[in-house]
Amino acid sequence: MEFAKALKINTNRKNGYLESEDWIITWCVGHLVTMSYPEKYDEKLKFWRLDTLPFIPKEWKYEIIANVQNQFNVVQSLMQREDIEEIYNAGDSGREGEYIQRLVLMMANPNPNAKKKRVWIDSQTEDEILRGIKEAKDQTEYDSLSDSAYLRAKEDYLIGINFSRLLSITHGRTLANKINEEKASISVGRVMTCVLGMIVSREREIRNFVKTKYYKIIGEFGDEKTSFKAEWKVNEKSKVFESPMLYNETGFKDEKKARDFIISLQGKEAEVTELKKSKQKENAPLLFNLAEIQNECTKRFKIKPDETLEIIQNLYEKKLVTYPRTDARVLSTAIAKEISKNLNGIAKGYKDEEVQGYIKKMVDEKYPTNNLAKTKYVNDSKITDHYAIIPTGQGYENYEKLPELHKQIYKVIVKRFLAIFYPPAEYNKIQVTINVENETFYTSGKVCINQGYLEIAKSNNQKSEKEEKESTNDEENVEKTDDTSLEILKNLKKGQKLESKNYETKEAETSPPTRYNSGSIILAMENAGKLIEDEELREQIKGAGIGTSATRGGIIEKLEKIKYIDINKKTQIITPTNKGEIIYDIVYNSMPDMLNPKLTASWEKGLDMVAKKEIKPEVFMGKLENYINSKFNKIVVKM
Repeated sequence: MEFAKALKINTNRKNGYLESEDWIITWCVGHLVTMSYPEKYDEKLKFWRLDTLPFIPKEWKYEIIANVQNQFNVVQSLMQREDIEEIYNAGDSGREGEYIQRLVLMMANPNPNAKKKRVWIDSQTEDEILRGIKEAKDQTEYDSLSDSAYLRAKEDYLIGINFSRLLSITHGRTLANKINEEKASISVGRVMTCVLGMIVSREREIRNFVKTKYYKIIGEFGDEKTSFKAEWKVNEKSKVFESPMLYNETGFKDEKKARDFIISLQGKEAEVTELKKSKQKENAPLLFNLAEIQNECTKRFKIKPDETLEIIQNLYEKKLVTYPRTDARVLSTAIAKEISKNLNGIAKGYKDEEVQGYIKKMVDEKYPTNNLAKTKYVNDSKITDHYAIIPTGQGYENYEKLPELHKQIYKVIVKRFLAIFYPPAEYNKIQVTINVENETFYTSGKVCINQGYLEIAKSNNQKSEKEEKESTNDEENVEKTDDTSLEILKNLKKGQKLESKNYETKEAETSPPTRYNSGSIILAMENAGKLIEDEELREQIKGAGIGTSATRGGIIEKLEKIKYIDINKKTQIITPTNKGEIIYDIVYNSMPDMLNPKLTASWEKGLDMVAKKEIKPEVFMGKLENYINSKFNKIVVKM
């Protein structure tokens, strides 16, 4: 419909298409074509038998999906018309969009005289649609992306069908007995099984975790009027350096030993040996990609990732935001030059009082909006298909009819976008080191002196990225101060002698890792490379997570549907089911690499290399076939 508006096609809609004097517009409804199951190659393959595996076809078969046959027939008849001069593929601008349309073109046998072109756009606004049509490249320019898309589908098909059948044949009865069912099959998937592995591994870490108590030492220093607290940390000159009494560098294993240590310090003079004062700046976080907004919406609205994608897809179709299935968190140089259009559109069209207040401040304070190219928010090298998700500044004629949750998520995207134009937050920071007879105590304080972008980010109690890290990663191990204590610290001088007023022990305990929720698992999938211990391999597959931005939410949904995981509706916390854990053990004992992000991410990297023409499709396919054959040989020999 948006293409029809942009091309000024006002004629009545016909059965499955629109037509004017110059243009015909028709559409898919998701996939129209799919890969055929093994029984379409040979009826005998309908039965799961070991002697028919592995199944790797030499010539691949495809078929029209039965319930969309009518729409395929419409598209095919239009493509074959003799008066058609050009066919524009305007499907979603990504690998999966390319695959959907290429399958249709392959099956439809279009008019051979028609030129085939590819429309690649970042939003559904009229200007962007017209630009996409005007600048459409010959479809062959996207052949390597198409190769990658076909290979992804073949890989998922071959791994899914072969290993699901193999493990069901070899372990199905064991599974059925353990879950008290008459029969059971085992579902294996390239990405799905790996994600199950991450969830079960995390659950078992938590289950096997034994909390350990240890005892920190807190000292209070100062004079008659003022005092502050600081935390002890062992150093090389300490009397307990490398002592077996210590649990870690900040605490003792035994409370009595900690109290004995305190007694040895009582009444001793303290001295300020180090005093660091600094100003610290913190810029707004990068823009949203799909994984980040899915994680944000799970935290904030307690909704599943696939629901977030559905909502943002709707906002995209209503022209309100740019393309959602993106991995990039930055803008392109080209869009940065025209960003004032987006800002002006929001200022004129978005009737939200809070947001209008932020824009008014940008104008009043003359915040620069034309030098984005020099910032971290613009980086062409970090964009593959699309830049980050941002508001278009258009589509407000559709806004009022949106459901409330859609409006709230749109506002989250707008605020993240506006924040990048605000100045950084500024802090005064002080770090103090106290020496008491070669024992060191540390404290630090930080106070915000200029909110900057936090004025927008904090309005929903949203933590900055840096605070998120600090709250989950106690790197400094120092006693944090309040604003009153900060004033005391500011007046200290290096070399100043202080009274040791009091010492106390503070009980602490180790804490287990946290469970994934349906948002954080998406981020973990995107950043799967970080879970890989081998540094060289981690660098090699940098940027290749497991799954893609378009498919990750669906993987979680499938795992829940087949009852391998449970997702708490209120909290979105994920736990494996008993069945999921049994499947994990079966896979772990048969083909453990399927549970390892290393394998899945390296396949994803290979697909990316095909898309970039760094390796030929045949090379990828050869490696895939070798992998399947070698796995079968090992598993069948084991039996």
